[in-house]
Amino acid sequence: MAAPLRRRTFLQASGGTALTLGLTGVPAARAAAGTAGTADAQEFAALRATWRDLVLGTGFSPTAEPFRTLLADLGASARGHLAAMAPTDGSLWPDAVWRDPEPDTDAESYAFSAMMNESYNRLSTLAQAWAQPGTGLTGDPAVLAAVLTGLDHLYARVYNEHTTRYGNWWNWQIGGPQTLMDICVLVHEHLPAERIAAYCRAVDHFVPDSVFDSYTGTSTGANRVDLCRSVILRSVVGENADRLARAVDALDPVFPYVTGGDGFYADGSFVQHRNVPYIGGYGSVLHDGVGRLMALLRTSRWPVDSPDAQLFLDTVENAIAPFVHNGLIMDNVSSRGISRAGTSDHTRAHALLATIVLVGQGASPEENARWRAMVKGWMLRDVYFPPLKNPKLSLVRAALLQSVLDDDSVKPAAEPVRHRLFHHMDRATHRRRGWCASVSMASERIAHYEYGNGEHARGYHTGAGWLSWWGDDFGLEQYADAYWPTVDPYRLPGITASRKPLADGEGGNWGQPMPAAAWVGGTTDGEFGATGQHLIGLSSTMNARKSWFWLDDAVVCLGAGITSTDGYAVETTVDNRALGTAGTPALTVDGRTQPDGQGVRRTFEDARWAHIAGHAGYVFPQGMRLGTVREERTGAWRDINTGGPTTPLTRRYLTLFTDHGADPVDADYAYVLLPGASARTTAQRSADRGWLRILANTGARQGVRVPRLGLTAVNFWSAGSAGQLSADAPASVLVREHRDGTATVVVSDPSRRATSLEVTWNRRVRAVLSKPATVTSATTGSALKLAFGDLTGLAGAPQRVRVRLG
Repeated sequence: MAAPLRRRTFLQASGGTALTLGLTGVPAARAAAGTAGTADAQEFAALRATWRDLVLGTGFSPTAEPFRTLLADLGASARGHLAAMAPTDGSLWPDAVWRDPEPDTDAESYAFSAMMNESYNRLSTLAQAWAQPGTGLTGDPAVLAAVLTGLDHLYARVYNEHTTRYGNWWNWQIGGPQTLMDICVLVHEHLPAERIAAYCRAVDHFVPDSVFDSYTGTSTGANRVDLCRSVILRSVVGENADRLARAVDALDPVFPYVTGGDGFYADGSFVQHRNVPYIGGYGSVLHDGVGRLMALLRTSRWPVDSPDAQLFLDTVENAIAPFVHNGLIMDNVSSRGISRAGTSDHTRAHALLATIVLVGQGASPEENARWRAMVKGWMLRDVYFPPLKNPKLSLVRAALLQSVLDDDSVKPAAEPVRHRLFHHMDRATHRRRGWCASVSMASERIAHYEYGNGEHARGYHTGAGWLSWWGDDFGLEQYADAYWPTVDPYRLPGITASRKPLADGEGGNWGQPMPAAAWVGGTTDGEFGATGQHLIGLSSTMNARKSWFWLDDAVVCLGAGITSTDGYAVETTVDNRALGTAGTPALTVDGRTQPDGQGVRRTFEDARWAHIAGHAGYVFPQGMRLGTVREERTGAWRDINTGGPTTPLTRRYLTLFTDHGADPVDADYAYVLLPGASARTTAQRSADRGWLRILANTGARQGVRVPRLGLTAVNFWSAGSAGQLSADAPASVLVREHRDGTATVVVSDPSRRATSLEVTWNRRVRAVLSKPATVTSATTGSALKLAFGDLTGLAGAPQRVRVRLG
């Protein structure tokens, strides 16, 4: 556990008001604030000035790029909104109707509430264009008048203390009030007291203190932070010390690590909506929200001073960084966000990188230096979509990122060589020099996928062993260029899936369906890893055991026990590379280059290796009936997200897969992924029969031995033996022999059901050097026998033992 947080002081001053972050303050500060009744008007004015800087940004030149362009674009958007603004009883803009009569469907109700929120967003654009320099509308009286008129119009007709909310609760409690209060800060000096009081009454109506009464439902994790922000900003605008103190106190449950449900876990997992991995969505929102509130309140009487706040800081390196690669954040922790038009794994990361810079200002000097180095490295290596080229990046975030690039004392950090297992959210990441990969799984604890608000309609197989990977300077566009509306959702890289057609949103709105599969997880020594998934298909009888063994330059992928009675074919997708609109990389199979015409489909009965130029090599140690297809696929964002545009998009794909046939019984596969390998290297690896030994590939056990790495790893789906390893119950075991005469043995119980476990390694061992408390006995000699006690309460966490070899 992290050490108790010490008082830290820092200051960032640039331009107007200083932006400061801090985690602790005078211990009695909150108590004093809570009894003060009202706060000094000057202090609230200072808080509004600080928040104004957090909304607009500081320390940048409006004539320097990228700021000149960002400001010009802001002005252009504002002019468009100003010209189109036409107040009526049901709208401020003709295309943003918030009509309040009883809607015919839930979808209509959601759409109307979203348009109320969108109206506030457009007013915010106008207010920012009025307040920012260099927009062409700076200080324009007509723009200010439009903002004030719009605020009154929305209050009078839709967002007031007499309205009963409809549609999506988020628009009424988070989206709408936050944007309303941001606008009030920007134009505060032009708002009469009665207008401020009215707008605050509206927020009080929709976001009462009762939302903080319990840490449950929609008031957990990122949502709790957002609710606190709504109330804190309302309190700053309306100068209410009591509500402000209550909202700051309500942040406290967000910081401690959780052992179930929403929030951050000790292993770095982040879950929202009960069972959805969400570091790239709600996790990012939580970080941004906490970071801004810390910055706002640092020098006030209400600092964010939870004793567990250091745990929040630790998540930057423990939870976020493992899923960021060269300026993108992996899609397998962004859930519904991947279905939103105009966003990508890169754009989602850009805002998060700026948040890390902001939060770092409140961390220790050592942490701040490491984080700035990480951010600079990610920015410089994002050759596909550099963050400061993002036209949708806010000015405040652009300023934070520009400050890192301009700081010559910051040296860019390289990506680490590390394997991470996130056993609380069924994810693993593997990082090597030159590439990284991640696998996405589902279990009785983690959903196949999330469908809600009409979003992510075809994400149903994203938890079926989806293996995503990227190189340092290639493949960064894989998921960024209209991938999700155009890809075949039954052929995501790495998955095994029935071709049984599934309905859009299969499992129901907010159903978040989970399979009845317990054994999902693995082991790792921190550099290499073994991961396994008992896969049960969504709304399908398909059942399989899948394993991934993570090596220095490869991922060994095994599947066995593949069985189905759906009446449809079952396929395992070896890879599905996105080629954009014109990509035609050479495909070589067993030394022969294949034709590159679109629509070409081929089957190779006993393929030994394949290679996609500029991407990767693939080795099939036991031969594979390999199907290949080049195709152009057309789709629209509206197909997967009811709020998306209908414009058809066409993208090219090159897919490698194996067809297990209709209703397979105990089918299997084996392949090795070699990211970035040349065709020559791939052919050589295929011809080398000694580098990899597949010890087992059945529905009972899957395991490998890699002599040159001293690595043996086995996933035991049931008790038994493979190579030199045996276990008397289901387990995942990894052994790593080191050149110094020691070895590391890592054992886990992914199913979380072992009340006892004995693992035997038939290798001479002289002594046990270290072991966890879960080891109840350890016998050395001609073999190592490790007996473990009850592992059910460890949530599948790996148990590490170090030994001296005989």
